[in-house]
Amino acid sequence: MIPKDDKNIIKIICLILGGGAGSRLYPLTLERSKPAVPVAGKYRLIDIPISNCINSGIKRMFVLTQFNSASLNKHIQNTYNFDHFNSGFVDILAAEQTPKSDKWYQGTADAVRQCMKHMEHHEYDYVMILSGDQLYQMDLKEMAERHVANKADITIATIPVNASDATGFGIMKVAEDEKIKSFIEKPSKEVLGNWASHVSQRDAELGKHYLASMGIYIFSKKVIKNLFADNPDDTDFGKEIIPKSIHEGYNVYSYAYSGYWTDIGTIRSFYEANLALALPLPEFNMFDNYNMIYTRPRMLPPAKISGTTIKHSIVSEGCIVHADTIEHSVVGVRSRIGQGVTIKNSIVMGADFFQTLQEIISAPDSTPVGIGDGSHIEQAIIDKDCRIGKNVIIKGADHLEELETDLYKIVDGIVVVKKSSIIPDGSKIGDV
Repeated sequence: MIPKDDKNIIKIICLILGGGAGSRLYPLTLERSKPAVPVAGKYRLIDIPISNCINSGIKRMFVLTQFNSASLNKHIQNTYNFDHFNSGFVDILAAEQTPKSDKWYQGTADAVRQCMKHMEHHEYDYVMILSGDQLYQMDLKEMAERHVANKADITIATIPVNASDATGFGIMKVAEDEKIKSFIEKPSKEVLGNWASHVSQRDAELGKHYLASMGIYIFSKKVIKNLFADNPDDTDFGKEIIPKSIHEGYNVYSYAYSGYWTDIGTIRSFYEANLALALPLPEFNMFDNYNMIYTRPRMLPPAKISGTTIKHSIVSEGCIVHADTIEHSVVGVRSRIGQGVTIKNSIVMGADFFQTLQEIISAPDSTPVGIGDGSHIEQAIIDKDCRIGKNVIIKGADHLEELETDLYKIVDGIVVVKKSSIIPDGSKIGDV
């Protein structure tokens, strides 16, 4: 709950959408749901919206999932436990068959509709809906307060975009009083000129004249129930519920956000967002004293690095690194990297466990977890618990065609080694 002032409290519950099968993030979603995909070396994607909620004083959250949710369940259970004197919770709501429905979630609106019954025993006036696969830091408290101040039925978080990006979003036509007048899904360049909105002077100077939906919503309780009752067959907020609510005269307002935000919907966007975190001054600030990113406390030792030149990279805790060079890369927890290794423009997710030295010595013919001596990794994503042998070359390149094997997949020129894969000594993958 968010304190509004000394006398009033905004009673709000947040629903975080776990998304569908995550086919565009495959093979990272081969054995896990989208919100459970590791990010920034030590976090998972679900940690981002949950952290935004906690930092904003919102501590009642449901996470809606239906695909590969076991690892996500375990992560949430081991991470987000509020004390007995706090009413906060983070609960998983998996798709389930009921007497009223034998179908899985058919879309964003259908997922929320099916889960409304789980909120009946909670006191709330507003429902906040977030996505589980976005990277951003937002004061959700301010958005909720704006919703109340505007006496809005629905508030939609929007972000200014330029003309080239606008064609890939749902675009809002917003008046100067922040009220949304109309909506169009992925407009063509021919009609885009009619959809410019009032934006700040700074955004206008950057050519960002269009306000795109971020997929972040606040609904007043009565309104969302009425919309579901009046539109029982509608399954999606962006394509159906939101346009109809605007057309039918509901008070729908924009909450314009101008900070960093990116949607982690594809392998390319995941790759670029992670590597951007390794820049000297990334737009997403993980080193904020007040907007912290929370995750499971693993109680790992600090990283141990010997003779390695590291440039613009993130090296997580629990790593043992003997590499020659790590450049513009993200190295995840418990990574073991051998001597003479070069890693460039890559994401190494690390491991879920430490392999003991005795285990490695006792099985000299097996490939240890980690990256073996003399290997070269470039423009690649190495998923967790992989065993990369000695003198292996894995090199992505933009000109490479899409290809999939049992061990890896090439997507958008990025070589993605699947979770727990074993790559034998001397293997060559990609542009070699």
